[in-house]
Amino acid sequence: MLQCLLKPPLLRIAKLPLQATRGRRLISFLSLFGFPSQSEHKALHKSASRKKPLLLQSLRDAFGSPTPITIHPETGAHDPFPNFPYTGTLRPHYPLTARRKVPESIPRPDYSEDGIPRSEWAIGNSMRKIQILNEAEMEGMRTVCRLAREVLDIAAAAVKPGVTTDKIDEIVHKACIERNSYPSPLNYNHFPKSVCTSVNEIICHGIPDARPLEEGDIINIDVTLYHNGFHGDLNETYYVGKVSNEAIRVVETARDCLDAAIALVKPGMLFRDPGAVIEPLAKSRGCSVVRNYCGHGINQLFHCPPNVPHYKKNKAVGQAKKGMCFTIEPMINAGDWQDKTWPDDWTSATKDGTLSAQFEHTLLVTDDGVEVLTARKADSPGGPVPIPKEELAAIVPRS
Repeated sequence: MLQCLLKPPLLRIAKLPLQATRGRRLISFLSLFGFPSQSEHKALHKSASRKKPLLLQSLRDAFGSPTPITIHPETGAHDPFPNFPYTGTLRPHYPLTARRKVPESIPRPDYSEDGIPRSEWAIGNSMRKIQILNEAEMEGMRTVCRLAREVLDIAAAAVKPGVTTDKIDEIVHKACIERNSYPSPLNYNHFPKSVCTSVNEIICHGIPDARPLEEGDIINIDVTLYHNGFHGDLNETYYVGKVSNEAIRVVETARDCLDAAIALVKPGMLFRDPGAVIEPLAKSRGCSVVRNYCGHGINQLFHCPPNVPHYKKNKAVGQAKKGMCFTIEPMINAGDWQDKTWPDDWTSATKDGTLSAQFEHTLLVTDDGVEVLTARKADSPGGPVPIPKEELAAIVPRS
C-alpha cells in the first residue's frame, strides 16, 4: 500500500534525516546492485530532501503574508495549508480524527508504536536477496491476502456521494480488527490512518479526512493487512456515482495495464519487463505512467525487494522465481506523469492536476505462472466499465 507509502530513495522508508553526502553515496552504491534509485520504489517514500522545500515554504508562510486559515463555523473543517500551490481542485479537510486504536491482543508489526520499520531497515545491511517463500509462508500469504480482499470489498461497498474518506478509514479499521489483523498503513513511517484514500488527482497515499465524496469523483482505496506475521496488499479505483468519460478512460486504462502486466508473470520474467507492456498501453490511450513509485516485494515485511517499475527502459534487475511474492500496481495519469507532494509529506498529487487511477494485486510466482493472491471475487464491488466509444475516438496517443 503505502507504495506503497514511500518514494525513493532506499532510506526514505524510515523518513529519518540522512546526511546528504553520505545518503547520496549510499544510494549510488546500492544502485549498482539493482536496489532502488532516486526515481524508484514507492515503499521508499519520504526523503529528507523533500523536507527542505517544505521548510522554505513554511518560512515564507511565517514571514511573508500568509493566507489566514478559514475555519468552517459549524464543522470546524479547514485547509491547514492555505498557501500551498495545489495542482488541482482537491483540498484537505482537517482536523483529522484521532489515531484509531488496535486491541493489544492483535499481533502487530515492529513499527506500530514508534513508526519505524526496523525490520525493513535491517535488510538494507545485507545484499537484499529476494526471499523465496516456503510452503508454510505461502499459506500465510494466501490467508492474509484473502482477508485483505474481504476488507477492501467491505470498504468499496460504502463508496457513494456524501461518505467521507475518514468514514472509509473507520470501516477499514473495524474490518481489520474483526479479522484479528493490524491495518498495515497505521503508523507506518508515521502515516496517521489505517488506509490510503486517493481521490481524483491524488496519485497515492491520500490521508482519509472529513471531505465527503462527491458525484463524479474517482477514489482509490489502498488496503494492507498484517495477519499472523504476513502483509497482504491490494488496491482498486472506484467510481463515485456518474463520472466523466475521461475518468472512465483513465481508470480502465489503469485496470488493463495491471492485467497486461500480470499476464507476463512466471518463473524467468525479468522485473524490468512489466514496464515494457504497461507504458505502451497507457500511452496508446493518451495517458502517462507515474515513475516515482513502483511495485515491491511483500511477505513478513510490508516493503522489500524486488522493485517492479511500471515504465519501460527501467533498470530493475533480477527475475521471478517460484515462491517469490511481490506487487504490481501501476499508477496512470490523464496528463503528465510527474507528481507533487502536499505539505502533509504523504499525499502525492499529479503535477498538472489531472486525474490519476491505480490498481494493485499481490502476486505469488508458481511453477509455471502466477497466483493472484488478492484476486477479485464474483461479488466484489466495482469491476470493469467499457470506455465510451466517443472517448476512444477522441484519444490522442502519446509518443
